[in-house]
Amino acid sequence: MGTGHFFWVIFYFASLCSASLANNAKINFREKEKKVLDQILGAGKYDARIRPSGINGTDGPAVVSVNIFVRSISKIDDVTMEYSVQLTFREQWTDERLKFDDIQGRLKYLTLTEANRVWMPDLFFSNEKEGHFHNIIMPNVYIRIFPNGSVLYSIRISLTLACPMNLKLYPLDRQICSLRMASYGWTTNDLVFLWKEGDPVQVVKNLHLPRFTLEKFLTDYCNSKTNTGEYSCLKVDLLFKREFSYYLIQIYIPCCMLVIVSWVSFWLDQGAVPARVSLGVTTLLTMATQTSGINASLPPVSYTKAIDVWTGVCLTFVFGALLEFALVNYASRSDMHKENMKKKRRDLEQASIDAASDLLDTDSNATFAMLRQCEVHMQAPKRPNCCKTWLSKFPTRSKRIDVISRITFPLVFALFNLVYWSTYLFREEEDETF
Repeated sequence: MGTGHFFWVIFYFASLCSASLANNAKINFREKEKKVLDQILGAGKYDARIRPSGINGTDGPAVVSVNIFVRSISKIDDVTMEYSVQLTFREQWTDERLKFDDIQGRLKYLTLTEANRVWMPDLFFSNEKEGHFHNIIMPNVYIRIFPNGSVLYSIRISLTLACPMNLKLYPLDRQICSLRMASYGWTTNDLVFLWKEGDPVQVVKNLHLPRFTLEKFLTDYCNSKTNTGEYSCLKVDLLFKREFSYYLIQIYIPCCMLVIVSWVSFWLDQGAVPARVSLGVTTLLTMATQTSGINASLPPVSYTKAIDVWTGVCLTFVFGALLEFALVNYASRSDMHKENMKKKRRDLEQASIDAASDLLDTDSNATFAMLRQCEVHMQAPKRPNCCKTWLSKFPTRSKRIDVISRITFPLVFALFNLVYWSTYLFREEEDETF
């Protein structure tokens, strides 16, 4: 019993000693990591102003691999022609001065949060308008140094970038917005940027944009030459397709409804002047307000957009319906004037016939009637005209104008829709294949 108790006491003290040794080993390991950092980045041992050597320690340019992860795209502004994006930006290069002993694989990498401790590529975003880093809760940046001297730099940034747009097909258009990254001071003799092999650009899943859809993205190089040398440049083109359903509901269908409402005046009586004038003026002002609201949300460009053609033609149809009533009103007054003149002429003819009948006898009247009948039978019969026969049902010119307008306006508007949608949808398909 005493021997067993002594054994458990020895086992307890052995466990405490092993735990103490393990803690000491862990503390010593972190101290070793600190010593390695002091060894490679100590004063007088590393100069962050000097760029790394080229591949395999040659005197060639330092090669920096770049890849980005697009976290979100918050807006694409048509007026200012810019878009905002938040991304994780990563660079990786090799600096042989930062090699260290990994202590048999126990030190996988060293971590830094101060970028000024090591040499950094002077990359900048050439089409940037605004940008900022993220510092909540801590600065979203880190640097990893691997045993072979490889350096990985990662940072989360938000950028507002310029995106020149061609709005000729708006709102049936596609836009290409670029993200350009270049060296500011180092020429290609000293620094070269390359896209990381494999998957250099990644986009977050379920990326949601209110009025656009990201169809695809392409990576490319855009080196630029100036009088101070050639500078390395990378770019990624983001292809956005505008969502048409919003504009169909907010613009195209309301404009169609306004045009159709303006045709109601063709079915009103020509004597209902206040109703027809009020309807025409109201639809015209509403259409003008709709057009001005659309133009207020777009930049003032020098070319004609697809939406300008649509609103312009719809405004013309509404204005044409108002002018049609002015023509009907004029024709109505002209018909009334002609009817009064015919009535006076018939009264004069009837008075002259009554006076002449008193001077003529019965036989001469009969002979005149027979000659008149022979003359009518000798006239050649005319072929009936369908249009004239149909229009003859409407005795006045004003009524005929209304009836013709009821048919002409819808037919011309339907023809315009056929030409409009065929033209712009076909051009959209051409741009997509291009």
